[in-house]
Amino acid sequence: MDYFLSEEQQMIVDIARQITEERIIPNRAELDEKHEFPRDILNEMAQADLFGVPIPEEFGGFGGGCFDIVLALEQLGRGCIGVGTAFAASSLGIYPILISGSQEMKEKYLPSVASGEKFAAFGLTEANAGSDASGIQTTAVLDGDEWVLNGTKQWITNGGEAQIYTVVAITDRSKGPRGASMFVVEEGDPGFSCGPKEKKMGIRASSTTELIFKDCRIPKERLIGRQGTGFITVMKTLDSSRPGIAALGVGLAQGALDVAARYAKQRVQFGKPIMAFQAVQHMLADMAIGTEASRALVYQAAKHIDAHPKDMSKVSSMSKIFATDNAMKVTTDAVQVLAGYGYMSEYPTEKMMRDAKILQIYEGTNQIQRNVVGQELNKEYAK
Repeated sequence: MDYFLSEEQQMIVDIARQITEERIIPNRAELDEKHEFPRDILNEMAQADLFGVPIPEEFGGFGGGCFDIVLALEQLGRGCIGVGTAFAASSLGIYPILISGSQEMKEKYLPSVASGEKFAAFGLTEANAGSDASGIQTTAVLDGDEWVLNGTKQWITNGGEAQIYTVVAITDRSKGPRGASMFVVEEGDPGFSCGPKEKKMGIRASSTTELIFKDCRIPKERLIGRQGTGFITVMKTLDSSRPGIAALGVGLAQGALDVAARYAKQRVQFGKPIMAFQAVQHMLADMAIGTEASRALVYQAAKHIDAHPKDMSKVSSMSKIFATDNAMKVTTDAVQVLAGYGYMSEYPTEKMMRDAKILQIYEGTNQIQRNVVGQELNKEYAK
């Protein structure tokens, strides 16, 4: 379907598609098998200025909005959402600075991320604080001109590979959610280290580690925004980034549909391609319908967020739920279409199915997202 993209937006699509076709797809199986961080591919994305898409022009970026980053992530997701996640996590990591950082902080950190010189990461989740962010145990105490951080973050994407980390810590536990603040921690700060890379079911090309803070000292100027506004920044960050996860789901579903449909045209049983059988046609039709519907919802949600940044929680969650649930279904059906071949690592569908599952989990499980949608509906119909 034609979404009437501008020249600049079509350029983003074309660049991301070219990198996907030429660099990601030929290497995705090896990256997955070796659990290898795709630094060379990310460097090529940096040279193509993709890292600058969500960053304002005054800081060396493209000045794009949510819709622009969605267009790029959809194409990357078609090739490998492990690579796409590594790219998306850097944007996630700088959103708190974009949303709440001072002018000086933006000038210090954004240009190096826009150029791809440095990667970023977002540190929220802990062993006892996932969907319940109020369970955060990491603390930050002001000691003279420095904040001292103690605690551990878990399952942090780009951990060990990023140079800039935006981290949530409790600065006043007596204030509940209003006692959380956000900070910038840099690679090499004293008392900061990353754990070993986690071994994962999918998205193995992305790096996932713990972030460990043991009397980690950072300058007091690394506080993002005002003390006590951490949760507000977190919520705005995730609302802004969830359509990007949805876009990875759209791309992944499209990639799985492409593989399944091409196979169905080539695979001959009972003297004709299996595409000729109605049972297979119906499966492929449902895969195509769900993917196109996901794309339409994600695009519209991203455009809504760009136009109404203060009213985005519901549409952000809706897009994430629908597109990622569809990606799980489509990749599962793609394996079924390929049957025994689909289960073998010789074909990409088994990897796609493994990868798809995380989309329903990270950046807020789809069950929690349904809570968000329900709560917003409760507010709307109370008027």
